[in-house]
This record gives sequence, structure tokens and C-alpha cells, in this order.
Amino acid sequence: MLVLDGKIAAASVKEDLLSQTDALLKAGKPAPHLAAILVGNNGASETYVASKVKNCEETGFQSSLVRLDENVEEAVLLAAIEKLNNDPGVDGILVQLPLPKHISEQKVIEAINPAKDVDGFHPSNIGKLVQGLPTFIPATPYGILLMLEHFKIDTKGKHAVVIGRSNIVGRPMSILLSSNIAQGNCTVTLCHSHTHNLKEICLQADILVAALGKPEFVLPEMVKEGAVVVDVGITRVTDPTAKKGFRIKGDVQYHSVAPKCSAITPVPGGVGLMTIAGLLKNTMLAYRNNRDN
Repeated sequence: MLVLDGKIAAASVKEDLLSQTDALLKAGKPAPHLAAILVGNNGASETYVASKVKNCEETGFQSSLVRLDENVEEAVLLAAIEKLNNDPGVDGILVQLPLPKHISEQKVIEAINPAKDVDGFHPSNIGKLVQGLPTFIPATPYGILLMLEHFKIDTKGKHAVVIGRSNIVGRPMSILLSSNIAQGNCTVTLCHSHTHNLKEICLQADILVAALGKPEFVLPEMVKEGAVVVDVGITRVTDPTAKKGFRIKGDVQYHSVAPKCSAITPVPGGVGLMTIAGLLKNTMLAYRNNRDN
């Protein structure tokens, strides 16, 4: 059983990006610049943003963080996005989700310049993804592709089952796995909360992607022998015996499912690290698109 270690795969991506950044700096050019907007002080969001800043440093990228109060008016957030849209020194923009309920996430996503949309959520970029055109791939699905590539997981002709249909992971993941690309060419079944016979469908999967946000939902009786399992879930579960008072759980019951798999991602230490790698790759692409022309 192969552990698809996100730390190893992400390190490879970052090493390549660092060499590209070094070459840019030696040529007298600026480093790529990723700007993040954080609304409020959600603990998980704080952790994610801090990790993104750290990873930018490790690849030689510039990073900046715009902090806004949790009660900020939607118009103020949109104005902050527009300022970054108009800043030629900013290559990529991300607004950390989730946002407070009084702010429309869709309106915020659509406010980001598609050419700087390194999260890959803008409708125009999703439209290009569906049509197989060059674009920014949503960071988590992109990270999964990079991981499959790094560990040389063969996907051609395989049956892939994706559990979860969010616009952030499940839906784009299903499109990518079915696409005519190196880590694609699968026959894909997309499952969700209304899917009948979910267990039987999962048992057909050569590649199973769990992205539904329910801790330890996927049990060993849902996984066939030799399957490749990609666990996208990351949920804080209260545990008084843990040092921090909680533990991080994935969507897969790792300890019981792993022995059945040919390969599996751990949580933490798997897809989460690759999401940031995908984000950094998109930022370099934005730089190339916007500044090399």
C-alpha cells in the first residue's frame, strides 16, 4: 500500500517553482505576487492563510494579506478586490472562504479579475475548464492531479467515483478525471446526497475521491481491494484527549480502509498540502500570462 504523501509531492512542485522564481530574479524581473483577503478571524481560515503565506516564502513568491473585520460591508470587500484587480504588481488574488453570511460568495468570486483568479472559481474560468481550454484549475482538484502525476498513478480507462458535487472540488474533479489529459481519461461517476446504492457504486471504483465533508464517512465495506483512495475531507472533530482539544479527520476511515488500498492519501498531510501547491502553480501561470506578454 502506497501512502500518497502530500509533503513529498508538494516539495517537488515547490522546488520547481523556486527554480523558476530564482531565474526570474536573476533576469532582473520581480517575483510572482499572491494577494489574499481574509475576512474575520475564523480559526481554520487563519491557519490556511498562514500556510499559504509560508509556502509563498518557500518558493520565493511575494505575498500580501488584506485583513477585514467580520462585520465589513460587502461593498468594502468588493472595493478591496477591485484595488487588487487594478494593481499591476499583483498576479494572483484569493479571497479566503467561507465568508460571513451577509456577504454573497458568488458576487465576490465574480468580482475577481479572471486573469488573477488563482483559486479557479470564476465562472469564465470554470467555463474554459468544461470546454477543455487553458485556464486556472481550481486549486484542490489541481493539487490532486499533481499528486497523481508525482506518484505515477495510472488513470487511463479506470472507473473513478467522486463523492461530492461542490463547485470547489467534486464537480471540477469529475470533469478533469474524464478529460483527455495525462491524469484523466477515466469513466467517471459523480455521487451526492441523493445517490441511490452509494456503497455498490463505490465498490466499483478503481479510483475513489471522497469530497463530502463528513468525517470517516467512507468505510472499508465501501472500498474494493486495490483501489486508489483520495481523501479531500478535513474536519475538526472535538476530542478532549487531544492536546488541542480536537483532531483532524478526513472523509475516509483511514486506519480500516488503508489496508485494502493500492494507494491512499493521509489526513492531514495529503490533499491539503497539494491544494496550496496547485494555488502556487496557478500564481506562476498568472504571472506568465500577465507579465510575459
